[in-house]
Amino acid sequence: MRTKPIPRPRRVLVVDDDPTVTEVVAGYLDRSGFVVDRAADGPDALARAQAAPPDLVVLDLMLPGLDGLQVCRKLREERPVPVVMLTARGDEEDRILGLEVGADDYVTKPFSPRELVLRVESVLRRAAAQPADGPLLSGGGITLDPAARTVSDARGPLALTLREFDLLAHFLRHPGRAFSREELMAEVWGWDFGDLSTVTVHVRRLRHKVEADAARPRLITTVWGVGYRFDAPDEGRTSDGSDGSGHSSGSGGSGA
Repeated sequence: MRTKPIPRPRRVLVVDDDPTVTEVVAGYLDRSGFVVDRAADGPDALARAQAAPPDLVVLDLMLPGLDGLQVCRKLREERPVPVVMLTARGDEEDRILGLEVGADDYVTKPFSPRELVLRVESVLRRAAAQPADGPLLSGGGITLDPAARTVSDARGPLALTLREFDLLAHFLRHPGRAFSREELMAEVWGWDFGDLSTVTVHVRRLRHKVEADAARPRLITTVWGVGYRFDAPDEGRTSDGSDGSGHSSGSGGSGA
């Protein structure tokens, strides 16, 4: 009888110049079955990532030597390793910059180590997931290929992060429907907990990439008191005429 191969433990590199934070995070990850490497500054992080490539990096923004943004850029030049950023609460501009340079998610300090572990596991699951089957999704001049994980509009290919891609695909599958931030966190991130500003920042970054004028969005609109809705003249239809959920095209509006 052929035995199933034992899966290789996933390796996480934790980069923070605060030894207390590193110790706590590493302890939780170790108890969750991860192999953990540690680095206290940017140059050390890059050297350790080169010597033993991690499956994911937990990366503090404020680091000596090289800051987290520079480390993230250099890591992404080598290979598309998933990155979860650690940021100080209230530093929204830093969170936006982190997502822009390629971070897949962020956690604000002070944070729950258990929540950080769950987010690490979530990012790794999505990074390892097989490409979704299904027809092309389109709406508002955007075409998204779930299998190839590519997106383009009239300007050409769009460079989206992992979460931005999943968020846009969700909107395109449900045109004209308003979603609360809690619903988006549950349905796109797969979490029923956490900082809802995660959703806000990702929507903001996605608007900058798909809207003609992000300050006056026409595709991803804010529904006051509810959340966000994707509006498009062609209602986000797929290439086979369905709405991305198996239903054929029909009449309907995007809402007020």
